[in-house]
Formats: sequence, C-alpha cells, structure tokens
Amino acid sequence: MPTYTETRELLAPLDDVWLFLAEPHHFSDWWPGVAGVHPDRRGLQRGARWTLHSGMRPSLFRRPESTSTLVVRDVQPPTRIEWHMTRERLDVELTLADSAHRRTRAELTVTGPFLVGLRRTLPRNALSRLHALCQTAAEL
Repeated sequence: MPTYTETRELLAPLDDVWLFLAEPHHFSDWWPGVAGVHPDRRGLQRGARWTLHSGMRPSLFRRPESTSTLVVRDVQPPTRIEWHMTRERLDVELTLADSAHRRTRAELTVTGPFLVGLRRTLPRNALSRLHALCQTAAEL
C-alpha cells in the first residue's frame, strides 16, 4: 500500500494547534471530503469512534452523503494523533512539534489503498487547510 507524507509549518503555537485538533468537530474543517463529524462521548481518546459524513461530491467509489467511521488508535498530547478511517481503509498519523517562534511543525503520514481513497495530494491538501485555519487565527 502506498504511503504519502507531507510536512508544513503552521502559524500558531503547539498548544493552540493541539487545542484545535482535540475538538472532534473541527476535523471536518481541515480534512478533505468530510462535511461533518459525530464523535462518541470519549472525544479524542484512544478507542474513540467518530462517525464521519462526506460532502455531496460523489466519486466512483463513494456515494454522496455517505458515512464512514474514524477510530482513534493513539493519542499523545500535544504531539501525536493516530487514527484509522474504516470505509477508506486509511491509516493516518499526525505529529506536531515546536518550531520557530510561536509556530508548529506538522507532519502528516497517510497509508492506504490507492483506488479506495488515497491520493498523493491528500496529506498536502489536509495540511494546507489546517495551515489556512491557523493563519486566520494568527491574524486575529
């Protein structure tokens, strides 16, 4: 199975990025193809299961408004989250580290079958969206 990794410097301190990521409802703000999230009562904890709702864009392998499940595999606050997306069969790891003055280095690694949901651009697009959200917060 292919694995793609992307790294990006986010324009926010590590603690602020972690607080944003720790709120499950923010997942749809930065993860491509997810329009909504219904987390279970555990939130961002190991073993938590979130129901993900896709947007209206159907593809060859996905119906419009389909659902999937995200299973949180590991959480090490504030530096690492690992999860599995069941329908797409994607394994994802996001690591965070302090970077330059009040910035965060984010590395996103995604592994999965090419034809089901993984594209080379997926980690880049996700981190670009996360960067844009951090940029907006930094400007306030």
